Amino acid sequence: MERFVRATQRDVWRFVAHLADVGLADDLAQETYARALPSLRRFAGRSSARTWLLVIARRVVIDHIRRAQARPRSSSGEEWTQEADRKAADTGFEDIVELNMLLDALDPDRREALVLTQVLGLTYAEAADVAGCPVGTIRSRVARARDDLLRATGDEATEAG
Repeated sequence: MERFVRATQRDVWRFVAHLADVGLADDLAQETYARALPSLRRFAGRSSARTWLLVIARRVVIDHIRRAQARPRSSSGEEWTQEADRKAADTGFEDIVELNMLLDALDPDRREALVLTQVLGLTYAEAADVAGCPVGTIRSRVARARDDLLRATGDEATEAG
């Protein structure tokens, strides 16, 4: 059990961080394992264990988003400022912010397909299993996400130049 978690935890964390929020990634990854581990014995093996786990992670993120929309929360300005100060100290902060802004601007389905295939390294077939759609849909979402990113970075270069 421990080997399974160690082998998959990085991918689960990265996936939920890109779909939801880096600040929530630890909690969402933990929730993923809390849902998955009791069901591990019933895992049928129709896909890889990694793909199965990412499907669960996707559902965890969707459930989190639905709960968040149902109960809007407010945060204090002080918490936000402290978090911003902490992140600003990180190396490459501006690059990380820019990348996250570009990814956040993508259509959620395109962002999911891009993260699954380009960040987590899943095959298109595995990504299709996770997203619950045909392989061709994943291919077109990734291609469109790339086009969107190129357009967005091209627009920024035009504005800067």
